[in-house]
Amino acid sequence: MPNRYQIESCQRRFQEGYSHFIRQTPVWKLPGKALGVDCAEVWLKLEQLQTSGSFKARGMLNRLLSNTIPSSGVIVASGGNAGIATAAAARELGVRCEVFVPEVSSPAKRAKLAALGAEVVVTGAAYSDALQACLARQQQTGALLTHAYDQPEVVVGAGTLALEIEQQAGLPDAVLVSVGGGGLIAGIASWFEQRARVVALEPELAPTLFRAREAGQPVDVSVGGIAADSLGAKRIGDLGWAATQAHVRDALLLGDDAIRAAQLWLWRELRLAVEPAAALPLAALHSGAYVPRSDEKVCLIICGANLDPASLN
Repeated sequence: MPNRYQIESCQRRFQEGYSHFIRQTPVWKLPGKALGVDCAEVWLKLEQLQTSGSFKARGMLNRLLSNTIPSSGVIVASGGNAGIATAAAARELGVRCEVFVPEVSSPAKRAKLAALGAEVVVTGAAYSDALQACLARQQQTGALLTHAYDQPEVVVGAGTLALEIEQQAGLPDAVLVSVGGGGLIAGIASWFEQRARVVALEPELAPTLFRAREAGQPVDVSVGGIAADSLGAKRIGDLGWAATQAHVRDALLLGDDAIRAAQLWLWRELRLAVEPAAALPLAALHSGAYVPRSDEKVCLIICGANLDPASLN
């Protein structure tokens, strides 16, 4: 499982050669009452401002920098964000990129992939179908495979987000994190360990970690709903499972209505245009799924903004 030393080393690599690409995104501190929450402070980690529009840029660049890239380039399966991040990192390094996306992926994300110069293949109803097609193609071409969430370099890169929060703002009491395949929460939990309460949040219609905990091991689940293009993994990744077993006590489920309401609230009240996956942390507060103490400092990971702005009307 990734550790704090690896995360610190990754951040130094970013700072020494790629600070123009991996941005230090802001932490916006607000009184809890400004968000309608009875707690001391709510911190918004505005990672939707990251290169490629999501936290994924951190892990994908680290994966590419940590390996020799063949002439066939890199290849990835993605609901959209991991593909966009891989394509952006590949363009930064001047290598080819092929991205397999499922039919559920949004047109806005496909357009972004094309604009970044990626070869886009749309196949299968869900992420798991696109992944199988991607793996078969990788066997043919020998391209470097970038996994959306279940590779050590990807998790370590995601962990730099948590390190950055602590450097910018100090140690929060709780960190609320959306979970799909588990790469983001694995990185965040590997950095904070037991020093902050890391809370896993999933849509009711994509409960990969929740169902794994019920079964005592990762299992396949059916996925759907408003956040399926970002949180549409069929099963929690091995690294996400290990990290959450070690460091995460709470795994909560949220309904699509609560997620959508939080997404629209962020736009209407704070003018933050984010995708549904990025709204789960606020949805957990507004719905009462997570109830902080009155003196608590709660950090919300606003993880991505690759959406069609018209969807906020």
